[in-house]
Amino acid sequence: MSAITIGAFSDKGTKPENEDSYGVMFPEKKQELTKGIAIAIADGMSGCQAAKVASETCVKCLLQDYFSTPDSWSVKKSASKILLATNSWMFSQGQTVYGSDLGMVSTLSAIVLKSGSAYIFHIGDSRISLMRDGNIQHLTQDHRYGKSHYLTRAMGTGRNLQIDYRVVDMQVGDVFILTTDGIHEFVRTREIKDLITQNSDDMDAAAKLICDKALAGGSDDNLTCQIIRMDDISDHRQKQHFTARNRLPFPPPLETGMVLEGYKIIRELHANARSQVYLAKDTKNGDLVALKTPSVNFDDDEHYIEQFHREEWVGTQINSAHILKIIPQREHRKFLYYVTEYLEGQTLREWINDHPEPDMAKVRDILRQLIQGLRAMHRLDMIHQDLKPENIMIDEAGTVKIIDFGSVKVASVAEGKQVSRSQRPAGAVDYTAPEYLLYGDGDNKSDLYSLGAVIYEILTHKLPYGKGFSSIRRARQLDYIPAVQVNSDIPPWIDMVLKKAVQKDPRERYQSFSKFERDFTVPPAQAGKQNFLPLLEKNPLVFWRGLSLILALLLVVSFLMNKN
Repeated sequence: MSAITIGAFSDKGTKPENEDSYGVMFPEKKQELTKGIAIAIADGMSGCQAAKVASETCVKCLLQDYFSTPDSWSVKKSASKILLATNSWMFSQGQTVYGSDLGMVSTLSAIVLKSGSAYIFHIGDSRISLMRDGNIQHLTQDHRYGKSHYLTRAMGTGRNLQIDYRVVDMQVGDVFILTTDGIHEFVRTREIKDLITQNSDDMDAAAKLICDKALAGGSDDNLTCQIIRMDDISDHRQKQHFTARNRLPFPPPLETGMVLEGYKIIRELHANARSQVYLAKDTKNGDLVALKTPSVNFDDDEHYIEQFHREEWVGTQINSAHILKIIPQREHRKFLYYVTEYLEGQTLREWINDHPEPDMAKVRDILRQLIQGLRAMHRLDMIHQDLKPENIMIDEAGTVKIIDFGSVKVASVAEGKQVSRSQRPAGAVDYTAPEYLLYGDGDNKSDLYSLGAVIYEILTHKLPYGKGFSSIRRARQLDYIPAVQVNSDIPPWIDMVLKKAVQKDPRERYQSFSKFERDFTVPPAQAGKQNFLPLLEKNPLVFWRGLSLILALLLVVSFLMNKN
């Protein structure tokens, strides 16, 4: 987490009451990577009936509720949802309690410092500025009419709220200055810079001197100034969030009958070059579990160890019947491993091999369950990025579960990282959406593409483009192969649904899982009359052969007519 120096001062000035509010809140240790440091300042609108309550509400709700949002959410999603909810509550209170649209109104300016970036949120005419290399730059724009004090935007003035948002890369030595208008209307930017520079060893003193300067300059408003200096923006501690246990030794090779910290090994279930999975019995309660251990091939690979920890963390964040359940750690571990529920059943790959002619009702059921699992991830700002038959299990009760989290993109963890084409997920090429190659990143619709490719394969035992997008050239050149061309038993309208689900351009795909599921489940009213694919698209070989035969016959007829 970034190391900062904080200075602050607030005073009622010439007014009878101080209606400004401000605050800083630090994350718990486990949230250092995902949440960062939150800072806010607010100025209750003069003349409204509950100005002080309004400013306190803005600051307290943002600082406290921000850290209660899911750790996987991005800063923007977390703060925006809180601000929108707070605004709606303030407006409602203003009308019902104070009987006015302007009963509970305040400005709000906030910063979240995280992963080397400052995330700025702003409504009103409080101000956030950045002092860097001796110069001060205003990061926010005052929301008011001309030079008057009439606010054009504030918290609590209506049900709808427009929030200014921007992200600024931080440097060591940066100083963020948060002020209410009682300060920046009466103190020149150069004077603020000089007072901070001259009192660099005491930021509280600098903040008080700035307020004193405003009061001496004729300020007739409340006075609040916060100063945040970035002393260290190293991400080292944050990068260690998922590797806090990376000095734990890897477990020894496990064999039947061995007991590892309360788990008795029954047999090996799966092993590859990256990990081993064992069937084990919890000696405390007798439950069967799956125990996953890292491969000794990576005992000195920090990136691999970080990813291993992240897999477990991702699983603990999600609560869905269609996502593999991670069993919480009960006590301090002495080795690096994690435990999951044990699923008796088969992978979707095995199921596909066992069902060359699957029942359409069962396919729809698989689709529905996978959508529920993916929705659970997407609600938490996670993208799976590696959906494929090998990463899906169907248990003996028919429940479909997504079981692998090794490539999951978590918004809160990914923030601040530069995206490039070389950073595309390490998922299976055959099911990876082309935008990862073409644009270097994906979103929820990328998972929808993978889902469409999986359903296509269930019905055809082939891939929608014949092969995966292993290069940019291939992503641009490969064409969709109609499912009815591979399996003539597939209804043409189903083929049209699959084609839309796996469109190469994300904008042309289904924009929601619900629309995909509905179209795959409910045939169009005129499916039997209007929605058959043209022969050229359904079976191009037959089309061209037929066309060639017709042309040949026409040539023969023409020759005979000319001869006669």
